Amino acid sequence: MRTIAWRKLPVSLTELCLDTTLRCGQSFRWRKIDDTWLCALHGRVLSLRQDSTHLHYRASFPDNTLDPPTPPSSAPNSTVDTIPEDHDTETLVKHYLNLDPNLTELYEQWSSVDANFKKKAPRFAGIRILRQDAWEALVGFICSSNNNIIRISQMVKPKSLRVLGHMADRAVLKMEKLCLHYGPVIGHVGMTPYHDMPSPSVLADPKVESHLRQLGFGYRAKYLYRTAVLISQEYKPDWLDSLRNPEKPILGKQASIAGEMQPGGREGYRVAHGKLLALQGVGPKVADCVCLMGLGWGEAVPVDTHVWQIAQRDYKFGKGKHSSLTKAIYDAVGDRFRGLWGKEAGWAHSVLFTADLRAFSERLVSKIEVTQVKEEGPEVKLETRLEREILAEKKVKREADDDGSGPTDLVAATTFSRVKRQRKD
Repeated sequence: MRTIAWRKLPVSLTELCLDTTLRCGQSFRWRKIDDTWLCALHGRVLSLRQDSTHLHYRASFPDNTLDPPTPPSSAPNSTVDTIPEDHDTETLVKHYLNLDPNLTELYEQWSSVDANFKKKAPRFAGIRILRQDAWEALVGFICSSNNNIIRISQMVKPKSLRVLGHMADRAVLKMEKLCLHYGPVIGHVGMTPYHDMPSPSVLADPKVESHLRQLGFGYRAKYLYRTAVLISQEYKPDWLDSLRNPEKPILGKQASIAGEMQPGGREGYRVAHGKLLALQGVGPKVADCVCLMGLGWGEAVPVDTHVWQIAQRDYKFGKGKHSSLTKAIYDAVGDRFRGLWGKEAGWAHSVLFTADLRAFSERLVSKIEVTQVKEEGPEVKLETRLEREILAEKKVKREADDDGSGPTDLVAATTFSRVKRQRKD
């Protein structure tokens, strides 16, 4: 592969934290090797790493023309005639990571109207909503339905995927397998192959469903195949991107006004959400995930049992009145958060969702050292007591998939308890 030298952009950790943004359940194709994140995007392998003041990026290009890479739109693309040039890598990085909005100002805005956000946000600075390709977001969230973001995987990992580590997300593994078997290879970094996303037309082959079942996709194999058939054969090529927020267009397109904000979101968002529900394996939550992270509708608030618990625990929403997440409650929770945080409510919601994940629970542990002077006869002793708040896990039943199928699962809720440890100096 042809690799350019590392370049950098001035971005602070409060404006972007890669280790949180790429791990909080938005995208499922990034791998972290040592201190570097890697992913095949738009015909290149993109490498990202970060220090306290700068975002560093590097792109590796194939030595010759390969199969079509991820197009800048969700529409199937024709074969690439030339090797991608590097002049657009900086533009791609800024677009994909959604670097234009001032995140410090957004956090301040949300904190000014929400004491709970103000309390938790300082430990979770730098979380950005990615501007992913809509097709990739759709496939990723169909694969991730009914799975925890981080859990010990019981699936057999392909040898090439072991860089993911022992705490692997099943959705990540499914996306890796999907790209490995059906996506165009961009090249190798070391001995590891990097494949881009397969197009809808590739997954619409009649043999795909049974093969995906053999690969461990289970009931999602049917969803992926039938959705690919709809998008590639029954809908117009630009159907997915036609649902996009015009204020956040695909790479290279001009932005336009998206309309007035309403309690239930802007009209374009409501239309997009409704049309996504017609796809196989897409219920209200998956549709909102795609709207937020693939179509740019910031007011989309994905609500699952976990978010419902946050609404009850931290916002006293409907506490004790309902035991299950009905459609009426789903809509009411979204409207409540939209009314609180505005047209980027889904972004603010994602910060609090991340704060509640077990993978980031160490950030909610507060450590306080208290030093006391004790007199014991003629001697004076300094005793330092280390007080910590720790998180205890409580298992609760998770509801079935949005369409009612698929197995139930367990998610973790958190409760706080205090422990004291003493040490004598």
